[in-house]
Amino acid sequence: MTKRYWQCLFLALLVPAMACAAPAGDAGKPRMEEVEFPSHGVTLAGSIAWPDDGVVRAAVVFIHGSGKQERNLALAARFAEAGIAALVYDKRGVGKSGGEYEFNQNVSERNLLLLADDASAALDVLVSRPALRGKPIGFAGISQAGWIAPLAAQRNGAAKFLVLWSGPVCKVSDEDIYSKYTQDADAKTVPSYRQALNARTEKYIWPDFMGADTDPVTSLRELSIPGLWIFSDNDGSIPVDLSTAGLDALKKSGHRYEYVIVPGLGHNNMDGTFDTATNWIRQLSR
Repeated sequence: MTKRYWQCLFLALLVPAMACAAPAGDAGKPRMEEVEFPSHGVTLAGSIAWPDDGVVRAAVVFIHGSGKQERNLALAARFAEAGIAALVYDKRGVGKSGGEYEFNQNVSERNLLLLADDASAALDVLVSRPALRGKPIGFAGISQAGWIAPLAAQRNGAAKFLVLWSGPVCKVSDEDIYSKYTQDADAKTVPSYRQALNARTEKYIWPDFMGADTDPVTSLRELSIPGLWIFSDNDGSIPVDLSTAGLDALKKSGHRYEYVIVPGLGHNNMDGTFDTATNWIRQLSR
């Protein structure tokens, strides 16, 4: 630990209401802090990117999409450049993280709950940092994170917001029906969920061995934090129309959920909409 860190920790303990700035990195370059944290009997490894000037507006844990994902340091640095500390980590069973990566039953109830607990444990790391006392801390993520982040926020009351790119707001089975029909292909014009469902020649049956058919709406109904979803109108991986309908229903019941639909960026729309997300997060600290 640096001398600056211990000075901040001492002051935070001595004067609880006083907020310490995060340690500054080299001019123009975010400082990376290596971290390890336990979850379900294994140790997960990641990095926190801190703004180079030490001034933090907010903080996020970034939750992976599907696949064997390692921590995305470039993404974390991009958050930090916007004044947002970001913890990115190697998914369990990948990179320097322990445990086993679940391939065959990746979207089973058990695995999604496990990944939600991993994300919650990562959030606890940020909560423990004196430099983030009083700052909004939340979850950001893409794709599969749409099922994981609401579960993680439901488990960890320290989460103050959600930001999700291409995050489905529908059951896992609904997304499966849609993506099987589209073959996960973005297109100039994508079908509606109803078209995909009506095109089936046999009834879809959710397998019992996968546990519950996870529906993020169940968790989102229980949350009282704000959230932002960023979709693209030509996403061939998730049913955007079904997801926005779900958010509209939640908004009518009083939830502070917002969404934007951008044209032509496809499922992996983060690069073209990153400023939209960071501007929204920064306004939470005002």
